[in-house]
Amino acid sequence: MSRTDSPQASRRAADRSELAALPLPGRTTIRSGALSITIHRRSAAVCVLLLIVLFGAITAALCLGDTYITFADTLATLTGTTGYDRTIEVLRLPRTILAVAAGAALGIAGALIQSVARNPLASPDIIGVTAGAGLAATFALTTGLAYALLAPAALTGGLAAAAIVLLVAARGSLSAPRFVLAGVAVAVLLKSGTQILLLAADAIDAQRAQIWLIGTLAGRGWTETAYLGTFLALALPALIWAQRALDTTDLDDPTATGIGVRVTGRRHGLAALGVVLASAAVSQVGAVEFVALAAPQIARRLARTSRPPLLASALTGAVLLVLADWLGRTAFGDYQMPAGVLTAALGGVYLIYLLLTKGTRNEKSTAGRRPRFGLRARAGRVRDV
Repeated sequence: MSRTDSPQASRRAADRSELAALPLPGRTTIRSGALSITIHRRSAAVCVLLLIVLFGAITAALCLGDTYITFADTLATLTGTTGYDRTIEVLRLPRTILAVAAGAALGIAGALIQSVARNPLASPDIIGVTAGAGLAATFALTTGLAYALLAPAALTGGLAAAAIVLLVAARGSLSAPRFVLAGVAVAVLLKSGTQILLLAADAIDAQRAQIWLIGTLAGRGWTETAYLGTFLALALPALIWAQRALDTTDLDDPTATGIGVRVTGRRHGLAALGVVLASAAVSQVGAVEFVALAAPQIARRLARTSRPPLLASALTGAVLLVLADWLGRTAFGDYQMPAGVLTAALGGVYLIYLLLTKGTRNEKSTAGRRPRFGLRARAGRVRDV
């Protein structure tokens, strides 16, 4: 038995080594012993570019406002004591860092949900997570609950809404169209409940709830920043797993099952992670919409990948929310526009752009192309992964 097994084992080992040595287009593989990391070169370049843009946005948010502070004075304030301590360290820095953390969380959440749903229009806003958090927050604000319970209530509401969506959508395998349709239906029901609470509440409580529903970073401080930053740090191992698990989301169910992947369980795990991240972000900054929708697709188009890259999506979301908060704070004179208003306007324009270009691009990409079926097509997709 050992004589016959050893040649087969050696051949399998040789096949694996030859497969590992094959160059992947557009990628660089870094190996250290038995460990290896494959880096998409364009995605890495896009991340570096986004980091530079994010640094510029943070600098603008800290320096520009009602009081202009030079970059040198800003650095001196961050490293010592100047006359701008309150302006930088109390008013501008906490909400800017919170915008970075919340935008990154929303960008990653959108990338995960869109990858699972295989739909660029899927996001926490569409599938009911934001609506669930908004309903719970409105209930807390209009019924006299303590303000300290607002964030836990919003987090619980977002998670509960996502659980309802998953229960409705999950029948056998987590079908992408069913997942999106279930989310839209649940979101409509939850938003109607929010409107009922607003109509029945006192005028002052309803106005407070309406401001939260729009989404704003005004009045946020180090408490919200520390909460969300700690949450992202604790979620880092799960994000590392998600980065590897997403490699199989482009495969169809028979192909993924054929290579030993538990399709339904993995999709549930990725969707749950995206929902938790979105709920945590919304619980701290309010129902800021369309960042989770637009950021992953902008990152995917910049990186030219088949699915939204997680790191680039996080950086894009951070850039969008920092810029939206800074423009809302400085571009309208004495009136501070909530960041959610600007992100909603951006999301509406982006939705129109997607609807106008998606069909044309699909027609161009599929023109003259013969459909691929059978084992050869599946083997090709497995080889690409």
